[in-house]
Amino acid sequence: MAVNERIEALKGIWDYVNGDSMDEYLKEIGVGMMGRMVAKSMKPRLIISETNGKWTLRTETSLRTMSIEFVPNEEYEETTADGRELKGIVRFENGKWIQTMHDKNGKESMVTRWVDDQDQQQIILECGKAKAHRIHKRVREE
Repeated sequence: MAVNERIEALKGIWDYVNGDSMDEYLKEIGVGMMGRMVAKSMKPRLIISETNGKWTLRTETSLRTMSIEFVPNEEYEETTADGRELKGIVRFENGKWIQTMHDKNGKESMVTRWVDDQDQQQIILECGKAKAHRIHKRVREE
């Protein structure tokens, strides 16, 4: 699959399958204990779409729906589910979506997404020494 096709393959609707080390990652990015407990129980659905170069990542859970919109390689702002304000940028490199975010204190975190050979979305979340992994299966293409 060509690089652009791999980015295009991220578009669609994805359901959570499995993951590991989320508690460590959430703690490292500054999410409190109650927030981590709630987050660990969630099985989010991701909806990724693009219109005229503007991408949307919508995360749906039983408690709430959050969205970010961005143009690749341009800074965007978001407020997380737990109220943290972030600035971020998404770059598409070598068939992967690389999202780098900074909070108001300068703490950096990175989320890398790609679609593997089994048509599952692999997500690596990193901050400091914490590294989490999540897997989502495609429900349908967007």
